[in-house]
Amino acid sequence: MATLEINPTREYTNYRISVEQYVSFRERGFLVVKGLVPPEDVQALNDHMDDMRAGRVFNDDAVKIHGFGVKPDERHSAARMHMLHRVSEIHERFFLHPRMLDVLAALIGPDVLALQSMLFFKDPGQVGQGYHQDSYYIPTFPDTLCGAWLALTPATVANGCVWYAVGSQNEPVYPDPRGLGSALSTNIDDLGTIDNASSMDESANGLKRVVKKYAGQEAAALAEPGDVVFFGGHIVHWSYNNESDMPRRAYVGHYCNARSFVPWNAGEAFEGESGNYLHILARGSTHLPYAQPQFGTPCAANAPRPVGEANEARPKSIMGMEDGLLSAMPHVGGMDPD
Repeated sequence: MATLEINPTREYTNYRISVEQYVSFRERGFLVVKGLVPPEDVQALNDHMDDMRAGRVFNDDAVKIHGFGVKPDERHSAARMHMLHRVSEIHERFFLHPRMLDVLAALIGPDVLALQSMLFFKDPGQVGQGYHQDSYYIPTFPDTLCGAWLALTPATVANGCVWYAVGSQNEPVYPDPRGLGSALSTNIDDLGTIDNASSMDESANGLKRVVKKYAGQEAAALAEPGDVVFFGGHIVHWSYNNESDMPRRAYVGHYCNARSFVPWNAGEAFEGESGNYLHILARGSTHLPYAQPQFGTPCAANAPRPVGEANEARPKSIMGMEDGLLSAMPHVGGMDPD
């Protein structure tokens, strides 16, 4: 059996994004960070996926709990599995991977709440997913949702890479007639509703009218193993069927600012008005409840705050530095000179 975990004692070099990358993420709605996750980590998860397919890891109860994952008789043909960080150490470690959190802290942080993990197999012949916006499914208040799509194999046009409608990150979230997605888009007179989000039938998918507005601006997120694609919750994206003879594997996490209110728990019930207490504080701090990682992966949730550091208690903002990179800096006292 393959080694089933990333080395828990490994120290990773901090990744700092540039101002140019930050601006590109806002202007295009997504950002590809090349080689963010080391090759040995990618190999560990690919080996684990091979063991999953062969039935060497995860018992039947594990893949069925709370509707996560797939039924045992579907294991060999699964296209994707959800929320495995709640049943598997290696999935929790990838969910809280320090290098991915470094980028998220700059884009939506510095406080980061880890919400949803997804594992994509996408073998030859398996289908893609039609036009959709992730915030339609996962509402956060304030609206700070961000995905992180880690390529485990090359993502190409032939094997069904993800496509983005550049510019649609500025669109509101389009709700359906039943109200899904409506919480984030209120008081917009001509919004209307859409049907069949995520449907591969373009004639039925109501977001086609939105994508048409950005004709000629569609961008394929081509990626090599270890590359991570970060994208906001509003941008319309999709993928096509895998028409190649190679799999298109990916590990995807969804995150938000840890100070956002999250009435969501992957379709499962939660107590009270929000599910924040079920999601892991990955970076920073928050005034809202949060969960501990079940397998002890190091993160902000289980790390004691330094004592006696004056700057630790001060609010911080991501700021551009003289070297062109971004860093979290504490707010200073006194009046704003401007």
